[in-house]
Formats: sequence, structure tokens, C-alpha cells
Amino acid sequence: MENPEIALWSRFESQFQVSDDPFHFTNSWVSATFFCENTSRHVWGFYNDRGCFVLRFMPDRPGKWRYVLSSSLPELEGLSGEFNCTPAPAIKGPVRCDERYHFCYSNGEPWYPFGTTAYVWNYQSEAVQEKTLSSLAASPFNKIRMCVFPKHYRYNLAEPARFPFPGNIEKGFDYSRFDTAFFDELEKQISRLDELGIEADLILFHPYDRWGFSRLPEEVDHRYLRYIVARLASFKNIWWSLANEYDLLKEKKMSFWDAAIAQIKREDPSGHLISIHNWHNPPDHYRSNAHWYDHHNPALTHASIQHHDMHFVPEWRAAFNKPVMIDECCYEGNVDLGWGNITAQKMVSLFWQAVCLGGYVTHGETYLNDDEIIWWSHGGTLKGESVPRIAFLRRILEEGPARRIEPLPWGSHWDTSMGMSGGNWGLFYFSDNCPAYKMMTMLPEGDEYQVDIIDTWAMTITPQPGTFRHGDKLALPGRPWIALRLQKI
Repeated sequence: MENPEIALWSRFESQFQVSDDPFHFTNSWVSATFFCENTSRHVWGFYNDRGCFVLRFMPDRPGKWRYVLSSSLPELEGLSGEFNCTPAPAIKGPVRCDERYHFCYSNGEPWYPFGTTAYVWNYQSEAVQEKTLSSLAASPFNKIRMCVFPKHYRYNLAEPARFPFPGNIEKGFDYSRFDTAFFDELEKQISRLDELGIEADLILFHPYDRWGFSRLPEEVDHRYLRYIVARLASFKNIWWSLANEYDLLKEKKMSFWDAAIAQIKREDPSGHLISIHNWHNPPDHYRSNAHWYDHHNPALTHASIQHHDMHFVPEWRAAFNKPVMIDECCYEGNVDLGWGNITAQKMVSLFWQAVCLGGYVTHGETYLNDDEIIWWSHGGTLKGESVPRIAFLRRILEEGPARRIEPLPWGSHWDTSMGMSGGNWGLFYFSDNCPAYKMMTMLPEGDEYQVDIIDTWAMTITPQPGTFRHGDKLALPGRPWIALRLQKI
């Protein structure tokens, strides 16, 4: 067989032609073991209809890779091949967890999640999809939460043209097959996001359903998981989100989620990030977590949380010992539900609070429009005032060396979100409080800092004359949305 060259963290693909039989979706399988020196990876292939099995793999180290097939089909059993993986300095690789609570690219470059939500932008018309991609290209967002299955909810009543399974709502669906044209389109959408440097946080299940996809037999669910991981694990910008609001999927027991997470962990040779997202907020946050999945599960790479109060971020970090992503904290907009009508100022404030406390927030936007194209679900055009202010925060965080912010103890400064990176660089945020001055008792004794006053809404940075030590008095503007940037001398 030919010996192609594949760049590091790019996609190797090989196709194998067999008889054209729809029962291959359920009755036949192919997998391969890839070898490179002392490294081996097990990879599942998938059936792409019309007699074609496909094997995909994203190599994570340079060198010569060899693979050997195993299959239920005698004509594929034992087939082998090889390729050469070459270094690719321009490719940063998949996003990974870094230094326990943060993220980086596989090449070690720090990465900061500034996400947004457009659940079913991929189900919209081509024109709306193009507007979505254009809006993303001009935005600060480098991650997007999006669904595989269509969504039925208020403002989401249109019938999609295609589905993951062949069929429609009138005639029903054939769960013994997959609609490969649907997945071809999904792959193109994920590739377009990758071209923009955007991670696809792919939601695999959700409860907002009128077609029956939230109530599939368990064997179909697991076959779907194997299929989608086999198709998409070679895309470097994929994240696996088991569910949006998993606890509203009442027919799926906790044992199902345990098994599904374990299956993805086992079958994804590229080790992409994995999370699961809650609906209900327990009264005693994570301690009374009858409605929360246990984020201690080592297969989960980070905690994906729905909550409106960033006060708990330090506690969640300490409890779960992994990155904390508040993937739903309410949306900037004006719909008639409280989760979707916070102000732009509040949206920006949530970002600042979370970052200063060592966590990360995902944006959403729910402004009513005559055409009923609402970003949080459909994508389209971003309209909110928070977007440039979120971009401003991202620039502050990304400039210079890596910023790995750790929350400072609250103590007597409960009214301020405070975090430091290695004791050398920090952000303090006062939110909607309006102090006219601050006694800098939170600074370590003996150290000296240069201080900039940041107006997070006006997007201005004003250096303060002199330097500041523990206990010094710092004059402040006495208006809301003010932050401090501290740099150790």
C-alpha cells in the first residue's frame, strides 16, 4: 500500500471497499491498531454507506506509523498499511488541560477559553450558517457549544432538512442506519470552525426533542457514540460534551452516563476533552449534588457547569481538582425568561468574575428579532454589546507570558474577585460596586506592584503613578465595572 506523509495532528484516512449492504451499519465492524515505536493506538473505523468503510486517525507524534486491521469481514481482516508523520510547527494540535486548572494546545502554547453558544447553527439555512461563521470570525470567541441532534424549544420549531438517522418526523426514523450525508455536512461545519481557530464543543445528547432522539434504546445510543467518535475523533478541534442539561434526560439513568463517558474515553484514540453539563442547581451547590454528575470522574477532563453565581468557582476548583467552565451562566438578551434577559454589563461582569477567580465562562445571546434568528440557538449575527468587552478581556489575558490565575482567599475582601498568576501578575475586579478607594491589604507583604486601573466597560487602561505595597491606599473612580491589573516590580 502507498506510504503517504501526514503532518502532525492532521488526519490520516484510508477507505476500504466491500459489498454494498445496509446491514454493515449494525452487523459489521472494522478497527485497527496503529503503532509508532513504543506507542500504540486502537482506532475504530466506521461504515460510510455504499460499501465503504473508513478508517481515520490523528497522529500525535512524528515518525513512521504502521497499522493492522481487525474486522468481522474476512476480506478486511489483517490488512495493513503505513504512513510517515512529519513535524508541523504551524499546527498547534488539540486543546488539552494544563497545570491542573487551565488549558493549552498540545504544543504547549497557553489557550484561554472564550466560548459562545449557538446550539443548532449547523441546522440552519446556508445563508444563516455563513452569517454565523462571519460573526465568529470577527468575534473573540474560540469555542462554540453546538448540538448533534436538532433542538425543539421555544423559538426552535422549524423542521430540519436532515437528521443523524434517515427518516423524518412523519414516517419515523431508521435507527439501524446513519444518514451519512448529514455527517458529511457536520464534518464540513467543524472544519470551517477549525479554519477560524474555534473549538467545537459538541453536545452529544440533550432533552429538547420532539423526534424521539432523547429516548433511543440504549444499544442505539452506544452505537451512535461509537460511530460519531470514529468519524470525528481525528478532527483536532473537537470536544465531547456528553449532554446539555443531562439531568433533564429523565429516561437515562446515571449508569448510562457512566458507561457513555467510559466508552468515549476508551474509544477516542486522540484523548479529546470530555465534559457533562447540568440543569438543576442544587441548593447547597456541589455538596447536595443529587442532580449533578460527579465531576470527580477522572475520565472527565473539566467541570462543565450551569450556574449564575461565580462566587463558587474557587470551591468547585478545590472540590473537583480540574478546570472549571461555567458553560451556561445566563444570556445577554431580552427574551421573556430570566436566563435570557441579563444586561450586557452583567454578561461582561460574569466573565471578569470567573477569570479573576480562576475559572472560565461561556457567552450566550438571546435578543428577539423579527426573523426569529436568535444567536443562542440559530447563530446568525451577533448584536450584543458584551462582545467587544469580552474581546478586551481576552487581549489582556493573552498578552505576554502565560496567565495561570489562582483565586486569592476572600477574607475581608468578599466584595472583590481577586486572582494572581504566580504572585507576579494579577486581576482584581469590583463588579457593580463603586469604591472611591481601596486599601491594598490583599497584596503580599514585602512585595511592590505597578497598578493599572481598568474600566472594563469603557475598555480603558490607566496606569497609576508610583508603586503600591501591602496596606497602601489606592484612589478609585467610584463607578461600577472597574478592575485592577497588578504587575510585580
